[in-house]
Amino acid sequence: MKRILFAAILSVATAGGAGAADIAQPPPPEAPGAYVPLVPPVYNWGGVYIGINGGWGWGDGKWSLPETVAFPALSGTVNDNGAIIGGTLGVNYQTDAFVFGLEGDLDYSGINTDTTSTVCAVSGNCQTGNNWLSTVRARAGYASNNVLFYGTAGGAFANMQTTLSGVTTSHTQAGWTVGAGVEWAFYNNWTAKLEYLFVDLNTVNAACSTAVCTANNGGASVPFNVGLTENLMRAGVNYKFNF
Repeated sequence: MKRILFAAILSVATAGGAGAADIAQPPPPEAPGAYVPLVPPVYNWGGVYIGINGGWGWGDGKWSLPETVAFPALSGTVNDNGAIIGGTLGVNYQTDAFVFGLEGDLDYSGINTDTTSTVCAVSGNCQTGNNWLSTVRARAGYASNNVLFYGTAGGAFANMQTTLSGVTTSHTQAGWTVGAGVEWAFYNNWTAKLEYLFVDLNTVNAACSTAVCTANNGGASVPFNVGLTENLMRAGVNYKFNF
C-alpha cells in the first residue's frame, strides 16, 4: 500500500513539473544599444567658385638710365603703393585632406610711385605704376575640415606705366608671382581668405624723347629700363558651386 501511495505522489509531482515547464517565460531584458557618436560632416573644398578680393599693394620701381652729355649714368629705386580690388574665378579638386586647384583674378590697381627728381634728374622726374593687374596661379594646400592652408604660384600680368618728364607710356608686362594664404569656409558654400603674393613684372626697356631728355643727350632720345616688383596683401570672399 505504501508503495502504491508513493508512486502516486511521484506521478503528480512529475506532472506538475512538466506543466510548469510549459508556462511561457518572460524574455530576458534587452541589452542597451551601443553608443554611436555623432560625427560632424567634413567640408568638401571641391568645386568651381567665384568671388571678390581687395587689399593693398606696395613695392619698388628700379630705374636705370645711361650716361648723357649733361649727366652721369643714373640708377635708383622709388617706392610705390596703392589699393587693389577686383574679381576671382577658380576651381578646386580635393583628395583626402589635400586640395589642388587653379585660380585667376583681375584687379583694378592704384599702385603708383611718387614723382621724383633725384633718380631721374636727366628727365626732370620719373614715376612707375599700373592700373590693372591679373594673375593666373596653381594652388595646392592641406585642409583641416573647413580651414584650408595653401601655397600658390603662377603668372602675373599688368600694364606697367612709366612716366618721364610728364609723358606717360603704358607697357603690357608679363611676369611671375608666388605666395601663400589661408581660407575659411564659414557658412555652407561661402568662404573667406587672406593671402600674400609677391609679384615680379620683369623689366621694361624704353626711351625718353621729350625736349627735356633730348636736350641733355645731344638731341637724341635717352634710353632707360625699369623693373617693377610688388607685394600684395589681399582679403577675399568666394562662393563655391559643388561638383
